[in-house]
Amino acid sequence: MFIKNLVCLRCLKTVMRLVEEVGGEIKHIALGEVELSQSLTLPQTEQLTGLLIEEGFELLDNKASRLVSEIKNLIIREIHMKEGKKPHSSNFSAYVSSQLNYDYSYLSKLFTAVAGITVEKYIIAQKVERIKELLTYGELTVSEIAWELDYSSPQHMAKQFKQVTGLSPGDFRRDHSHERNQLDRI
Repeated sequence: MFIKNLVCLRCLKTVMRLVEEVGGEIKHIALGEVELSQSLTLPQTEQLTGLLIEEGFELLDNKASRLVSEIKNLIIREIHMKEGKKPHSSNFSAYVSSQLNYDYSYLSKLFTAVAGITVEKYIIAQKVERIKELLTYGELTVSEIAWELDYSSPQHMAKQFKQVTGLSPGDFRRDHSHERNQLDRI
């Protein structure tokens, strides 16, 4: 099963609980997907679908939606979960294409058609959320954050951050009371 908005560890735990609640058993779970030990009955599937919707998730049943969800999960994993390792952001197109075994131009057009935003803008939105997170922690300098997220320079990162948030990284750090967006809301 492919599940939209299954993008973080808290989400994984929630979905695990919901599957168990309807009597299912998970064989494997990862960002965006769940493999069950055995298929659910129709009533179990309907119950799980309702529970997922209540928690802000959605079962994906068509190929296009699943591919877009997989692209989002790859991007989120690369930007938010690579603790101390630089993401493949300098060449996300090649990375996404190689991971999904599709031509990038096809994936890019599909993503824009389904998500209503370009892959590049989605990557920028995810990077901005990661920058907010790292600025809030206060452990890294702006230069270190720019390096970690593979920006060509701290100035480039600051310019992009300001275009999206209206604040410089320094201003955001000083007033980090701004709410960060949840990853599945971007």
